[in-house]
Amino acid sequence: SHIRHAWDPTKSVAQNLAEMGLAEDPNKAVPIPKKKLLGMEVESSGREQGKKIVRKPYVVNEMEYEASLPEKKSNTLSRDLIDYVRYMIQNHGENYKEMARDEKNYYQDTPKQIKRKINVYKNFYPEEYKDFIASLKQEKMDVQ
Repeated sequence: SHIRHAWDPTKSVAQNLAEMGLAEDPNKAVPIPKKKLLGMEVESSGREQGKKIVRKPYVVNEMEYEASLPEKKSNTLSRDLIDYVRYMIQNHGENYKEMARDEKNYYQDTPKQIKRKINVYKNFYPEEYKDFIASLKQEKMDVQ
């Protein structure tokens, strides 16, 4: 978005990027140094790029600031997986072998795979899991 706002449609891509202090070709911006071949030095091409004037340094500064911000962790589970785990716990409790034989086990998960999915749900949503288990115990008490 920073580049988009600073872009001048009347100029070429190379001119726009040069004004922002960005490289058009990364191979030219950071050249690979030539190595010596069997005791002979290979000379680099005689063209050296002169200093370019950066007219829009704020673009690079804003991009560097944005890159330095810590990454937000947005680990969530799909709604389907949450519904699947809740259904299995509601109908089978802690019996993973019974869960594996359930007709809603579309992906034919093994008991260990189901247990792992339930543990992932517990780790991602511990409060929601506690509330769910409490509501299940409350339902059992109301029925009896």
